[in-house]
Amino acid sequence: MKSSRLVSILLLLQTRGRMTAAQLAAELEVSVRTVYRDVEALGAAGVPLYGDAGHAGGYRLLHGYRTRLTGLTTEEAEALFLAGAPGPAAQLGLGAVLAAAQLKVRAALPAELRGHADRISGRFHLDAPGWYARGEETPYLPAVADAVWNNRVLDIAYRRWRTPTDVDRRLEPYGLVLKAGRWYVVAGPGPRTFRVDQILRLTDSGERFDRPDDFDLAAYWTAYQRDFHERLYTAEAVVRLAPGVTMARATPVGDAVRKDTAEGAGADGWTVVTVPVESLERAHDELLRLGADAEVLAPPELRARLARTVTTLAARYRSCPGDPPDGVGNPRPAGGN
Repeated sequence: MKSSRLVSILLLLQTRGRMTAAQLAAELEVSVRTVYRDVEALGAAGVPLYGDAGHAGGYRLLHGYRTRLTGLTTEEAEALFLAGAPGPAAQLGLGAVLAAAQLKVRAALPAELRGHADRISGRFHLDAPGWYARGEETPYLPAVADAVWNNRVLDIAYRRWRTPTDVDRRLEPYGLVLKAGRWYVVAGPGPRTFRVDQILRLTDSGERFDRPDDFDLAAYWTAYQRDFHERLYTAEAVVRLAPGVTMARATPVGDAVRKDTAEGAGADGWTVVTVPVESLERAHDELLRLGADAEVLAPPELRARLARTVTTLAARYRSCPGDPPDGVGNPRPAGGN
């Protein structure tokens, strides 16, 4: 709606300072012509903004002009309080700051919107980590966050999975990412990605760095995840599943099932799906957890490996320690002579 877009332009200029028409258009996902019309409407409404021509030009508000927090819809007020995650904020040392900010925003809201925000806080709780994920200690998270805020270089001792496992690294931390309950720091030069819970020691070098103006943390993370999965899952397995069974029930790659190759249920109710696999060893361990509810059709080497494991297990469990020999102490079948 035009009215909400005008408020958005006003708030963008208030918070970011000078912005070009192209920047505003990209932010609001409208055309530059639409931005021109909206700016004219704001000027006609008495908003003191002006534009400068030239390479360093753009629109900006008259110095000192501020607008109060107005124009929040019910849905926006609800989303604002739903977005406040107290757990991660507390880990960053910002728990009290978040609480104070929410209190101030709540006080500024009209009574009706305040009630909606209170209902959101009382009915929805965000808990990102999975049920079986062990909480990792991240003692250096506040120090890393402080370095991110203040552009300070860190010297760290870091534990990685490759040999040598313990290495020294010099980081220029650009940003922090919380993924599935685990914190990652994206740092230059590179940039590169490090798990914060794998930092063994940390020292503030006392030096500062210049964060690249064009670095986009969200865009970097999206590309990093895409590249990670492309490097991780280098092969595929064709799996036949029993009725009612899904890959997501037992394996972390369940959500990555190739929908375009999934076949509809056959006459027996079984379905065939294609899933990405990291390695034969990992696929063997994950698919084995499905037991008799899954049958690997390809690749042949994975099917053969599972067959060997099942044969070994069958032989091992054919009899249990302490069981009486056959025919000793076993009840006679019902109806026998």
